[in-house]
Amino acid sequence: MRDAVIVDAVRAPVGKRNGALSGTHAASLSAHVLNALVERTGLDPAVVDDVIWGCVETLGMQSQCVARSAVLSAGWPEHVPGVTIDRQCGSSQQAVHQAAAGVIAGQYDIAVAGGVEVMSAVPLGTAATVGDFGDPYAPLVRERYRGTNYAKGLSPQLIADEYGISRTEMDQHALDSHARAADAIDEGCFKGQITPVPVVDESGAQRLFDTDEGVRRDSTLESLSGLRPAFAANGTITAANSSQISDGSAAILVTTSEIARANGWVPMARIHTAVVTGTDPVTNLKGAIPATAKALAKSGLSLSDIGTFEINEAFASVTLSWLRETGADYELLNPYGGAMAIGHPVGGSGARLMTTLVHRMRDKGIRYGLQAMCEGGGMANATVLELL
Repeated sequence: MRDAVIVDAVRAPVGKRNGALSGTHAASLSAHVLNALVERTGLDPAVVDDVIWGCVETLGMQSQCVARSAVLSAGWPEHVPGVTIDRQCGSSQQAVHQAAAGVIAGQYDIAVAGGVEVMSAVPLGTAATVGDFGDPYAPLVRERYRGTNYAKGLSPQLIADEYGISRTEMDQHALDSHARAADAIDEGCFKGQITPVPVVDESGAQRLFDTDEGVRRDSTLESLSGLRPAFAANGTITAANSSQISDGSAAILVTTSEIARANGWVPMARIHTAVVTGTDPVTNLKGAIPATAKALAKSGLSLSDIGTFEINEAFASVTLSWLRETGADYELLNPYGGAMAIGHPVGGSGARLMTTLVHRMRDKGIRYGLQAMCEGGGMANATVLELL
């Protein structure tokens, strides 16, 4: 029976809003990580059956199938196709799932999965608001949920209120995320997974951008307590305990163990289990909780078998509620920091998390790792990786 393995995974450093990557075209950034994968593995692009690419705001530079534009921008042969996937924040994690499914089914022998988002250029929500093209929240959906606006800003506050998670807890979680990311940078934990990106700075000089840009080292609980609520006048969700608006891209090479051996590749991990689920679209960001439960049930593993978790820090209330429901060890959750510190380039975040996850597993000799992401509209992906 065919399996699906990750040969290598690489990402760009994540740029903050209007930062180092803000002037980079989404297809060019995607092409950069695609070619980094070629350089790292010796992959011949001509043998790639498909490039499956996540992207959320498919407008402007990210429109017209940015996956295909990325392939052509990379200089890969014209016969290599590309497809763009939108499962909201989990788009590039879903891309990995579809690559794995295609490989196991025999539709693909070699696939590349990943994603991109340049949120500085194409802000989140733009595609839903530009022009008079209709309301994305269809009339029957609004009727079903009694007119509730299930925007993402509502959900984290509802979750915080439901679980009694205080602002102090969320701000401390954010501080921990930044501290962990800073430590990971200082200890070189990201060096093996990041491909530096040539950028032009404000003076017009070219430089190599090689370090995640959003990590803050000087925050304190006192300074965070002074920030205004982001969504509601009396709310507890702030810019600090939310994920950062970011620019980034990542790419993952997926094939079978047999094909990997034939190409002289030593796979990093097997895609052990891949699931997706739906949940209430009003409190939609709780999806990582049932997705985790589904992945564990399908895998036959228990929580104690998992040695590291990457749960997307869309908001502090999301990961803290996940911790309360699962009982997982806080020290195993996002040990290199998460989206509150590193950033959340939505279409590329799933692949960014998986890149960080699989490299940590290899570097630390961790047998099983689990990744889960909440997604707009009330969905979530979860993946279990097994070290090889």
